[in-house]
Order: sequence, then C-alpha cells, then structure tokens
Amino acid sequence: MAGGAREVLTLQLGHFAGFVGAHWWNQQDAALRYSIDGEESPGELCPDVLYRTGRTLHGQETYTPRLILMDLKGSLNTLKEEGALYKDRQLEAAVAWQGKLTTHREEAYPKNPNLQDLLSAEGVLSTDGVWRAKPLQNGKENSIRVWSDFLRVHLHPRSICVIQKYNHDGETGRLEAFGQGESVLKEPRYLEELEDRLHFYVEECDYLQGFQILCDLHDGFSGVGAKTAELLQDEYAGRGVITWGLLPGPYNLGEPQKNIYRLLNTAFGLVNLTGYSSFVCPLSLGGSLGLRPKPPVNFPYLHYDATLPLHCSAILATALDTVTAPYRLRSSMVPMAHLADLLSFSGRKVVTAEAIIPFPLVPGQSLPDILVQLGGATPWTPLSACGHSAGSRCFAQSVVLRGIDRASHTSKLHPGTPLPSALHACASGEEVLAQYLQQHHPRVLSSSYLLLTPCRVAPPYPRLFSSLSHKGLALDGPPKGAAVQSIPVFGALRSSSSLHQTLGDLAEELSRLDLRRWASFMDAGVEQDDMEELLQDLHSLAQCYQEGDSLSN
Repeated sequence: MAGGAREVLTLQLGHFAGFVGAHWWNQQDAALRYSIDGEESPGELCPDVLYRTGRTLHGQETYTPRLILMDLKGSLNTLKEEGALYKDRQLEAAVAWQGKLTTHREEAYPKNPNLQDLLSAEGVLSTDGVWRAKPLQNGKENSIRVWSDFLRVHLHPRSICVIQKYNHDGETGRLEAFGQGESVLKEPRYLEELEDRLHFYVEECDYLQGFQILCDLHDGFSGVGAKTAELLQDEYAGRGVITWGLLPGPYNLGEPQKNIYRLLNTAFGLVNLTGYSSFVCPLSLGGSLGLRPKPPVNFPYLHYDATLPLHCSAILATALDTVTAPYRLRSSMVPMAHLADLLSFSGRKVVTAEAIIPFPLVPGQSLPDILVQLGGATPWTPLSACGHSAGSRCFAQSVVLRGIDRASHTSKLHPGTPLPSALHACASGEEVLAQYLQQHHPRVLSSSYLLLTPCRVAPPYPRLFSSLSHKGLALDGPPKGAAVQSIPVFGALRSSSSLHQTLGDLAEELSRLDLRRWASFMDAGVEQDDMEELLQDLHSLAQCYQEGDSLSN
C-alpha cells in the first residue's frame, strides 16, 4: 500500500448499515475526487486506509472500498451483486460455450429517479466554472427505497454478500430476531463465503490495523454482527475490532412486536458485541434505547426528517467520518487498538458519540471566539440514544474538530488588546482545543485532533442545511450562490457515567418482560438461560460506569 498505510477492512451488516455506509463511501469519494473552488485537499487523511487498488479483467486500474457488506434478498434494487466494474465471469463462460443456451431473467427493479439523474451525468457546470454533482431534487427524497439508490461508488465483486434465505420486503421471511442472525453464520454456505472474502481482503494487506463493523442493532443483523465479531476475534487476534451499532429513527408505538424485538435485539447485540469488540458505540438520532420513545435529537443548523433513513443515515455518516479520523491520518496515526485502549479501560466497552454538525463558525471569528461563546454548556448533540452527557462524569474522550481554516485557529485581536479568555493567548489551534477540553473536562484522559480537512457533503447528500455558505460558515440570512459543499464538524467519542443509568434501565425493562408472550423470539434460537445471562451481563456492564468506581481517576 502506498505510503505504508495501516489498512482497515469495513464490514456493513444490515440495511440501515447500508444507508449509513452509502453516505460514508460517497463522502470518501467526494474527498478523493472533489475540490471546492479548485482548492486542493490538505491531505491529512490517508484514503489507502479504506481503499484498495486493483485491476479489472481488461487491465483497467481500480480503486475500490475495502468492504464486505451483507444484506437480504431484494435489498439491492438495480445494483448488481458482482458490481459494475468487472465483467460477468459466468457470461464470459457462456459465450465460450458452443452448445444451446437458455437464458432466464428475473424482472428488473425499476430504476429510482434519483439514480437515473445521477447516472445521466456526473454533474453540471455552475456559473462559477466549477463542475458540481447534481443534487437530489426536492420531493424525490421520499422515493429512496434502498441504499443502492444513491450510492455513487463502484464496489468490488467480492464486496456484496446477499442472504438469500431472508427477504428485505414483505411481512414474511424477515430476519427479525437475534437468534436468526446468529444461525445465518452457523450455516456453512454463509460462513465459508464470509471467511473467503475476509481472507481475500486481509491477505493483500501489508499493515492491517483492524476492522470496523457497521451493524444494525434493531433486527436480526445484531446476531449476524455478534457472530462476525466473534469470528474476527478468533481468526485475527490482536487486531482492532470497532463496532458501530446502528439504529434507525423513531419507531411506531402501535407495533408492539417490532418494538419488543427491537429492545431484545439491541440488548443481545450490545452485550455480545462488547464481548468480541475493542469497543461498541451505538449510533442513533433517537432519544432512547428503551421501549419508551423520545423525540429525535435536534441540530441547530440542520433541518431533517427523522422518518427518512436517507436523512438520519447522512447525519450519522457525517459524525462517523469525523470520529474515525484518528486511525485514518496520514501522519501520527492512532491505531484502532490504541484508540480503544484510551476509551474502553476498566471494562467500559461501550462508548457514546456526540457531535456539533455543523460547527458554528462565523466569518471573521476565530476558534477561541467560538469556543468561549459555547462555554461550558457545549451544544453537543448526543448520537447514541443514551441521553445527554451533561452533568455526568467523563472518564475518557477522543475529540476531533475539522474544517477550520488555519487563519482562524488562533485569536485575531490586535496586539495590546485585552484578551477575553486564556484561549485567546494560545499560540496554535491545537493548544486552543486542548486547553478548552482541559477547562471543561479537568482530570479526564483526553486526546484531541484539529484537522483542516472539512467533511464533504456534496450531492447526493440531502439538503439539510440552512443559513450556511458553500463552505459551511454560518450566515445571518439565507445562503446565496452555490449549495453547501463542505462543513466543519466537531465530534467526540466518550466513556461516560451516563451509561450506568442507560444500561441499567435497559436491564430493568428487559426484566419486566413476560417472555411467554414473545415465544417466537425465543424459538429463533434464544433460550431462557440466555436471557438470564443477558440481564446479569447488562448489570455488570452498567456497574463499570458508576461514578464512584475506584478504578477511575
């Protein structure tokens, strides 16, 4: 790999994971090929960490995600399982055959209008001479059915694995329960297919640092994720395994079976994934992991529809693109295992994510100005459905602030002007950020990163922003000119005492369930002993986050 990149293999398990992953890869692609108004990328992030080089059967060089994804039958829409870069090997074999041929074709899915728009042209030439991708048209976002409807990135033929025994659509044949998901990877067909794909990607890596798993928690893919993490730990011991447990937006109270299954799948997924992962971070725009729904989280500069997976997944992918930056840096890279060691000591294998999207930088203001205005009540938006961390104890944190121009890193006050705060006396942006965290989180084990690279939000990223310039700067009135193309983002991963109550409440809700009413969940492969062990493990995990824990400093 160029530059000695420490490679990461990404696994996407489930349909909402596909939505988040599609936005994630679109953002990586935009960072690779897109420069705003002709500006070059700062080059801080190393794409070789996530991408692999290859060659088609015709000798064409390729650069594709190092990715394995699993989804259900009917989930791909018009996307071919083998991708579009490589010629169909079976078709080539058929052409070589001189005998009689019979061709059987399933009826094709109708192409999504947004996908047709994206395929019709790579972009449009704007009035300022910059080639820009086409945005999704207003009103068409509701027509997005599956993640492949807006994926702009070509995938390798070894990336997509379809679980044919379960259906994506319809009311029957669904992958609904944790036990069903576990059983998928107990079948030789799917286990061997996953192992073959893992070996294919891993064996070509020079410095594999680990795996990141994007896994649905609310359905049977929580079981698929748990078995996958177990496989990775068994076969690749010593490598980092970071799991992002994904939950879609608000759910309907009128669907008791789905809600109970959601609760059970989330609990079984969290506990089992923590056993085999370096750490697990739930990601959701919902307000709670439990049965009682809470309003979706709020972002001051975003207008999103929490019922649309397209919107929710875009925001979560933006946060994910930011908080994962430490192990994707070109220089001073923090390996996955080191990041996990920072956050998950003393058995605290669950962490929470928070973000400010976008970071509210006003033209003419400096980073110290903005941080002083934010003060102690930093408007972090919680992204783990675990409540707000305000007032709780932080044990450790990894913080990334990206997209702030170097000229704005330090105070712009004239010499001799009285300084409003100690932050205005700092000589570098890194010092400003570190001192800010020290002021508001004293005696907390912290790592912080200040990057020039913004987060790309080029189409087909949905139009969620109001009163922002095309570079994501906050404006007094409605934006003029080009649409928002990049934004500054402030993201954090934290080990917090708030998880003591979150995990304890989850165990309490589960203990009140009458499992005789939900025999179908148990019939899928979970036994009463498993439930009792789950409750015990949840309580033990919750105890790790008690504020009075003598193991913490």
